[in-house]
Amino acid sequence: MAPEPEDEIKDEKNPRPLDEDDIALLKTYGLGPYSTSIKKVEKEIKEMAKKINDLCGIKESDTGLAAPSQWDLVSDKQMMQEEQPLQVARCTKIINPNTEDAKYVINVKQIAKFVVGLGDKVSPTDIEEGMRVGVDRNKYQIQIPLPPKIDPSVTMMTVEEKPDVTYNDVGGCKEQIEKMREVVELPMLHPEKFVKLGIDPPKGVLCYGPPGTGKTLLARAVANRTDACFIRVIGSELVQKYVGEGARMVRELFQMARSKKACIVFFDEVDAIGGARFDDGVGGDNEVQRTMLEIVNQLDGFDARGNIKVLMATNRPDTLDPALLRPGRLDRKVEFGLPDLESRTQIFKIHTRTMNCERDIRFELLARLCPNSTVMANHHDTNVGRKFIQTQRNHDFHGVGQHAIYSSSLLLQISSLMSSGAIMVFVLLLNSGADIRSVCTEAGMYAIRARRKTVTEKDFLDAVNKVIKGYQKFSATPKYMVYN
Repeated sequence: MAPEPEDEIKDEKNPRPLDEDDIALLKTYGLGPYSTSIKKVEKEIKEMAKKINDLCGIKESDTGLAAPSQWDLVSDKQMMQEEQPLQVARCTKIINPNTEDAKYVINVKQIAKFVVGLGDKVSPTDIEEGMRVGVDRNKYQIQIPLPPKIDPSVTMMTVEEKPDVTYNDVGGCKEQIEKMREVVELPMLHPEKFVKLGIDPPKGVLCYGPPGTGKTLLARAVANRTDACFIRVIGSELVQKYVGEGARMVRELFQMARSKKACIVFFDEVDAIGGARFDDGVGGDNEVQRTMLEIVNQLDGFDARGNIKVLMATNRPDTLDPALLRPGRLDRKVEFGLPDLESRTQIFKIHTRTMNCERDIRFELLARLCPNSTVMANHHDTNVGRKFIQTQRNHDFHGVGQHAIYSSSLLLQISSLMSSGAIMVFVLLLNSGADIRSVCTEAGMYAIRARRKTVTEKDFLDAVNKVIKGYQKFSATPKYMVYN
């Protein structure tokens, strides 16, 4: 029998309350298949966070201390007594070594000498004569061996972060890169090749050449390439005020290098300390010469150098001491010359790789406008100019002179003018990779002044004109002679 309409109206006016089963059913609406597992994990996370807060007491107290009921003063006192600070001493002698009754003579600075034993946590093989050790303050027992003491200024010479320069960023130095890799990478990666041939691998390289030709840049690429410890030393850092300080820093430097599995030491501007020895009658350079002699001794002295590769860079190789340059200390000399046309084009492409330039820029044209050398001719005759042309006739020559631009095709005409007395002096202005980088920077500055977002070829041409002519200020030739 169907319900009457009056009963339905009464049910709507007096709704029936939901029981627990209905409420549980409503809660399941809209839940995913993993809702129960997620809630269970969230509950466990809350319980774990509560336990952590109870143990720490940080969120429950303004002082950050745990509740007093959780304090354990006895254990804290015992822990403080066990972890006492140690005193630094030096082990001067070992009595009855390699036996159970071995004793150690230690020298505590400004106190006394003691004959002590080892702690429970130290092995007898860890202690050697002359090393630094940590001793307790009560019985002076040796607790831990300590590393050798090294000057913090020497420790800071270690390159921790690898440079972001790779071999692809070094343009125009293909031959130099190959020579450097043969000395540095090949003995470290494939030492068995040298063992089979029965030869010792080269241990040192001298990089020399004009400023800005990529000597330091290639050293940075080597530091990025290898996983060995890389130590960079500037020559002037080893010139110290007091007698013996520079030599001590060199000893600690090689001591730290020998402690590494493989190490590369790079001396930049080595002519600051590696100059030829002489007696000036005053003694002002005696300390510099002592430092250089210590480097000579460390490179190939009585003690073996170990797996240490030494790189040196200078732009004045003629001033270095012959004892520093002999084979065995510096086995290979790598010359970094001025880049040729192909190398200059490659350097332009490297420096413009990250620049926002327009398309179809003629980098070869720009490279021709940045020659190896710039020749400026003055009037009258002199033997200097004649010898200069005689020696440079076969080189890639593009020059800027008085009222003319001299290229390689005009060298014979210039030589004839010299023989007739029409030309006197030629001033050589060098253009290296650093100069090409300066050209790229100046081209970007021209684009910024013009409020443009891209660099055009005209910007590069203006930059070449500015940089090349800017070198005339550093020339010994009077300005009126090269005004045009």
